[in-house]
Amino acid sequence: MSIIKPIRTEADHHAALARVDVLFDTKPGDPNADEFEVLITLIEAYEAIHHSIPDPDPIEYIKYVMAEQGLRQRDLAVWLGGENRVSEVLNRKRKLTAKMMKALHENLGLSAEVLLRAA
Repeated sequence: MSIIKPIRTEADHHAALARVDVLFDTKPGDPNADEFEVLITLIEAYEAIHHSIPDPDPIEYIKYVMAEQGLRQRDLAVWLGGENRVSEVLNRKRKLTAKMMKALHENLGLSAEVLLRAA
């Protein structure tokens, strides 16, 4: 068991990641299991501050899901009120309505939280 210390620098972060890599296959009840859990908590806290991921843009998110699922604008027309409406939304000429967001969430499984950022 190594001495656990706060993660304050990138070097500390890399050292903690290396130690977690060594402890990765630790089973519950193993003497190193507590060290593993504490390191994971420290790493998550450090990364939340220093390596945060920006919130996705709702329109880019829709375009990404469309590309991943092989969808075209006309495939979304039924939920967004026609092909012209889809084009307007994707080109940021029209805002998503609550009804559109609900339809995208229910039919494509898009995150409602991300879509609501467009409101």
